[in-house]
Amino acid sequence: MNQTRTSESRDPHEDGRTRMRAVVGSDRIEEEIFGRVFDGKVTRRIWQFVRPYKRQVAISVVTVVAFTCSQLSIPLLIRYAIDNGMTPDAPPGILLKIVALFALVVATNFVASLVQESVTGRMAENVLFDIRRAMFGHLQRVSLSFMDKTEVGRLMSRLQGDVNSMQEFLETSVLAIGDILLLFGIVAAMLWLDWQLALMVLTVIPILLVVRILWLTRARAAFMAAHEANSITNGALAEAIHGVRAVQAMDRASLNAELYGELVDNTLNAQLRASKLAQIMIPIVDALTGSAMGVVAVAGGLMVASQRIEVGVMVAFLFYIQRFFDPIRSLTMQYSVMQRAMASGHRLTEVLDVEVGVEDAPDAHSLGEDDDGSVEFRNVTFGYNRENPVLKDVNFRVNSGETVALIGPTGSGKSSSMALIHRFYDVQDGAVLVGGHDVRNVTQDSLGRHIAMVLQEPYLFTGSVRDNIRYASDWADDEAVVEAAIAVGAHEFIEALPQGYDTMLAERGSNLSLGQRQLLSFARALVADAKILVLDEATANIDSYTEMQIQKALQRLLEGRTGLVIAHRLATIRNADRIIVLQQGRLVEQGDHAKLIEHGGLYAQLYQLNYASFDDLPDELSDEDRTLAT
Repeated sequence: MNQTRTSESRDPHEDGRTRMRAVVGSDRIEEEIFGRVFDGKVTRRIWQFVRPYKRQVAISVVTVVAFTCSQLSIPLLIRYAIDNGMTPDAPPGILLKIVALFALVVATNFVASLVQESVTGRMAENVLFDIRRAMFGHLQRVSLSFMDKTEVGRLMSRLQGDVNSMQEFLETSVLAIGDILLLFGIVAAMLWLDWQLALMVLTVIPILLVVRILWLTRARAAFMAAHEANSITNGALAEAIHGVRAVQAMDRASLNAELYGELVDNTLNAQLRASKLAQIMIPIVDALTGSAMGVVAVAGGLMVASQRIEVGVMVAFLFYIQRFFDPIRSLTMQYSVMQRAMASGHRLTEVLDVEVGVEDAPDAHSLGEDDDGSVEFRNVTFGYNRENPVLKDVNFRVNSGETVALIGPTGSGKSSSMALIHRFYDVQDGAVLVGGHDVRNVTQDSLGRHIAMVLQEPYLFTGSVRDNIRYASDWADDEAVVEAAIAVGAHEFIEALPQGYDTMLAERGSNLSLGQRQLLSFARALVADAKILVLDEATANIDSYTEMQIQKALQRLLEGRTGLVIAHRLATIRNADRIIVLQQGRLVEQGDHAKLIEHGGLYAQLYQLNYASFDDLPDELSDEDRTLAT
């Protein structure tokens, strides 16, 4: 009773906050937004994508150097014009020459900036898409064991956010070269013009460094807090949208809105703190710039009055001071960009370096038309974790053209067996043979053409009905698509759609019923015309009437093909040529329906007890029959 009262008195807001803290902890561990300023390993990997564009990189560096030199030369030209072109004894035409030279420098500045921005931007975009293509291609080939334990959301984050961080880094890294050159160039130019006045101006640098050091620590913490708060808010938004049916069903809309409001407030406050720290440096830098210009105005004015320096020198100093703090501000921003890029690059290389556990052997050959549709398991032991095998020393053979049903309780290894036939995973011991060949010795492409699979959860892609049916066989013509649809009983409802076979499907085919989606996945498998047809709980989510239609069609369509049918419901596998019963990863009996009933084993007991599904298997019966032999 006390426990009930405690449960009822729990604060739902506290539950929400607990979940938020868990998300924050996960975010900090797995998705750091700042890394080391420079990571040699990451830089070398990213350079592999940049190397094909070395010519563009060279052009960008040359143009940024030209741009920087033109920036540095403008104050010197103004100084020369004032001191040598505006005096009473100035040579005739000197001012006109200076103006022409000035126009040339400005034109160089414009062209260099235009070329640099264009070339660098195009190069960064090309590298960005090369990385995305490489990651996409790699993720299409990685073993399912990696995908089983990896969140899709984090992979999407790496494909989008982290790649964008690398693009930003590539675009600004060339500019960083120009900023460094400009900074040192300004210091060198001021020292060359008058070293004493330059040293007086540079006294503001230590002040700026101290301010920057103090600011950077607090700003970094504020930026990280803002990023984390934003990630949590976005995560809660995505979760609520994806789970809107459950939210409405459990009447959580009001509470979720209140919790989301708290998240939004936290994010707003974090963003305001970060924005405040980001903006505080602007008036500080402006104040230091004004102080430096004041030093030049006073000290430089006294030097001009005493004829120690010329007026043009002081004017040049003023121009240089106006530009002096720009590269410092820019380099500070690029410091954070580089940190984010190193962290993003590390996460990208982690994905690119994931080993492809299932690869074609060097001497792998293709399955051809002469290879039959037989399937054989020889002493197969397999587990997603080696210490806990799902299949244990399993032996059976399915002859070409035979229809065999695999049944057994949940977790007995039925779906794992089908995954091994398609070589989604490799066995730990034994061998799986298709067409008489070990699947490890044939190419995965030919294996895919040899086997067609229909899963319990049909997955349809955005596109037309026609394109979805021939997704695995793009060579199929429209006639073959229609024939496959007619065969599985899908033609009638497809024709009733607004544009028939050209009707566009929404994401995952959400504008169709579950049964209709499954019928399209059947048609997709049939149009591929594979020798082996695998049905993994393919009729579990279909109503009885639709299932009867499919059963009738399958009897005709499985003629001449090898059929492997996984089912829980006993009513769906009576007509199979043979039934294989799996239990706790072992084959316990096999035979046709009549033979198994006569045998009196596990299958017969379940059938006689009128269990509709092997999921209804009671624990005591399961224990009693573990030792049943074939």
